[in-house]
Amino acid sequence: MVRKLAAGNWKMNGTAENLGEVDALKAALPRPEVDVLICPPTTLLSRVAERLDGSGIGTGGQDCHSVRAGAHTGDISAPMLADAGASHVILGHSERRNDHGETDADVRDKAKGAIAADLTPIICVGETLAEREAANTLAIIGGQLAGSIPDIVTGDRLVIAYEPVWAIGTGKVPDTDQIGEVHDFIRAKLEQRFGVGVGRAVPILYGGSVKAGNAAEIFAVSNVGGALVGGASLKAADFAPIVAALQGA
Repeated sequence: MVRKLAAGNWKMNGTAENLGEVDALKAALPRPEVDVLICPPTTLLSRVAERLDGSGIGTGGQDCHSVRAGAHTGDISAPMLADAGASHVILGHSERRNDHGETDADVRDKAKGAIAADLTPIICVGETLAEREAANTLAIIGGQLAGSIPDIVTGDRLVIAYEPVWAIGTGKVPDTDQIGEVHDFIRAKLEQRFGVGVGRAVPILYGGSVKAGNAAEIFAVSNVGGALVGGASLKAADFAPIVAALQGA
């Protein structure tokens, strides 16, 4: 059975004054029945990990370099994230692809580095509005999956997050049929490439304007194994109900 996961991506938000939200989330979820993850800015990662120690809530990074160390000013490596307490790392988010020109090959190399450091990569895929309107969604997703996922994966060392670019932070959400079509497609591609055993074990998250009000409906869709949550993960009062909806799915 695929383990469900609710991952909160704080993006470039949060300073020490926001650590109280971590304590509030821990209090709201004393014994989470699904995997829960907070991915804060790197400056907060070790402090968030310390506060969550023993709570059943994990921590993750938002990106990493493909190599372990070297002359790469401003970057952070997967071993550094692991040393700070991370168990996962988000890779290939559309904001990284758009803002920094990251390619599928870049994401694949970063995923290799993450796996070598015993981190689980959360590899993001998703289409733009223009690509969806041109009926190219599945072709785009298929290409991103083929190019971004390394061959050295197992079912317990990979997470896929489908985030339609046009839904991120906009309040727009695909209908459940659209979400289901893409998630079923991703599952089929994973099984085709890695075999049924591995392909069925990979959690496939949905991301893009997930909120408490729509979470239960989204989690009822075929092959949706959780969520990658952006803005709604910044406040425990907003994120905890999403986790509760996943626990009830």
